[in-house]
Amino acid sequence: MDALNQTRVIEFVSLGLTENWVLEVLFSVAFSITYILTLLGNTLIIVTIVFSLRLHTPMYFFLMNLSFIDICHSSVTVPKMLEGLLLERKTISFDNCITQLFFLHLFACAEIFLLTIMCDEHQVCVQLVFALWLGATVHSLVQTFLTIHLPYCGPNIIDSYFCDVPPVIKLACTDTYFTGMLIVSNSGTVSLTCFLALVTSYTVILVSLRKQSAEGCRKALSTCSAHFIVVGFFFGPCIFLYTRADTNFSMDKVVSVFYTVVTPQLNPLIYTLRNEEVKSVIKICN
Repeated sequence: MDALNQTRVIEFVSLGLTENWVLEVLFSVAFSITYILTLLGNTLIIVTIVFSLRLHTPMYFFLMNLSFIDICHSSVTVPKMLEGLLLERKTISFDNCITQLFFLHLFACAEIFLLTIMCDEHQVCVQLVFALWLGATVHSLVQTFLTIHLPYCGPNIIDSYFCDVPPVIKLACTDTYFTGMLIVSNSGTVSLTCFLALVTSYTVILVSLRKQSAEGCRKALSTCSAHFIVVGFFFGPCIFLYTRADTNFSMDKVVSVFYTVVTPQLNPLIYTLRNEEVKSVIKICN
């Protein structure tokens, strides 16, 4: 027991996304391109909205914040993942692992809350954005505390390409069933509750469309379908990964790619660059 108390893991070794070097090269190229497009596309959205008075409306204020969150969210995991794809030994210090875990949940939870409030019209934008960041910070602090208070004294091989709560707590030198249940009650409840709230909002919107004109219905359906595609790609993996206490599947890594790599690129592709008003502003600026 004394030996365990004196031993503490100082770094973790990641198994990465795959052990096939050919796939590692292909993934590094594909994800590098995706990450660059994510940065450029979302930065373009932010700059366009900030400098165009025509776009200073609640909807575009939320879209600007979504772009900022997407840049931060992808930057938490993708650069380290790309480094791991190019290196034979994939390591991360304990402190950096916990830091990555904290910011991963901070930006992921912020995006969950933002996607939820974007479904309705709001005028108190600044207050809502402040509230979502406060809620995301509390959520992330809880996840980090539940992880960091555990003893890590033995195995240090993470079966993932980034530090997240489920794969990290598996390495703790103690029974983590109760901790796992607390994590599920936090992350799982947040993801599932917000998703159900969105489904309810969409249902109300679809029912109300019966009173709209054909053109109004078309525009509303176009906006809702775009929103729901992003919601599906983001909430689906979150619900799949964080509503299980102590069960792991071989496809967990693939599912994680969707909300850490793919979804941040969907914002400029689906939400904004297909929007005629935004495209007209971009053309004027060019």
